[in-house]
Amino acid sequence: MYYYPYNYYPQAFNPSDLEYFLNRRSMNSYYYYPHNNFNNQYRITDQGPNPFVFNIEEATKMNENYRTTVWTGEHSQVTLMSINMGDDIGLELHPHVDQFLRIEEGDGIAQMGKTRNNLTYQRRVGPGSAILVPAGTWHDVVNVGSTPLKLYAIYSPPEHPKGTIHHTKADAIESGT
Repeated sequence: MYYYPYNYYPQAFNPSDLEYFLNRRSMNSYYYYPHNNFNNQYRITDQGPNPFVFNIEEATKMNENYRTTVWTGEHSQVTLMSINMGDDIGLELHPHVDQFLRIEEGDGIAQMGKTRNNLTYQRRVGPGSAILVPAGTWHDVVNVGSTPLKLYAIYSPPEHPKGTIHHTKADAIESGT
């Protein structure tokens, strides 16, 4: 396979065929977001449980909300997050939810433990870091960098109501989710 930024095409792919595929996008049930001007042209909304394809890295980096739910299915959920400098996700526990987080931009510290007052597991995280949080584990991610911490989270099963958008951490606290 040849690598093209943000896309993988088979060796036999003819770039002139791209126009054909792009013109067909309105004829199928899949959602396509161009890789340029993601936020300027399209509002990110929860597309679940429909089939959905998008550039998660670019969408995560462009997300400016504390939390934006982009896909909610019956068994899992994907959210984008932006954590301000010096702030954190907030110490939390999901008793019945496993969680996967991936850092796309920024620097942070992941903390986990069996009790809220004993976060014995601490690791520095940065772009490319994956954080795996087992159900029933207290956890937090703190932004220790000089830019917003951009990450996405996958919950299994879903943790937030479909379509959840929290512009700020205060909005999330106020809503109780």
